[in-house]
Amino acid sequence: MQQNISNQKSLIPFVYVALFSIYIGLSSIYIFLPPLFSILFVYFSKSVKQQDPIAIFLISLCLVLFEAEKGYTLFSSIIYFTIVYRFIMPKVSQSFSCLSCITISTVLLSYIGFFLFSLLLSSVFLLPAPTMNYYIIYYIIIEFFIVSVL
Repeated sequence: MQQNISNQKSLIPFVYVALFSIYIGLSSIYIFLPPLFSILFVYFSKSVKQQDPIAIFLISLCLVLFEAEKGYTLFSSIIYFTIVYRFIMPKVSQSFSCLSCITISTVLLSYIGFFLFSLLLSSVFLLPAPTMNYYIIYYIIIEFFIVSVL
């Protein structure tokens, strides 16, 4: 595909969305593959901070794919990420001075906070309550190391 010289935006992020859609399907089959939920939160935070609308759209698309594959309410993760980014993460950044403390709180807020947010949505809208299994601990540990590298 040929690009205009004045438009230097890369087509690589669209390839990442395609690869993520394949990966999220594989993570449902193979339980040892983490769903990369906190990594999506980190990229969502970076794209909102940089005010990149294309990146925000693509990450939102990945989040909708995540919700569809895992059976969550539509747009609940986008709403949750927006609330956490606007209200909770500034307080976390002020409270902790070490980078690894902020990283572990980001990963914990991503998984445990989203579970609690989904539980709240299910009780308000009379939906089936989400379940949490012990694989979440494994996902938190793996994604903590991945987010630490980012």
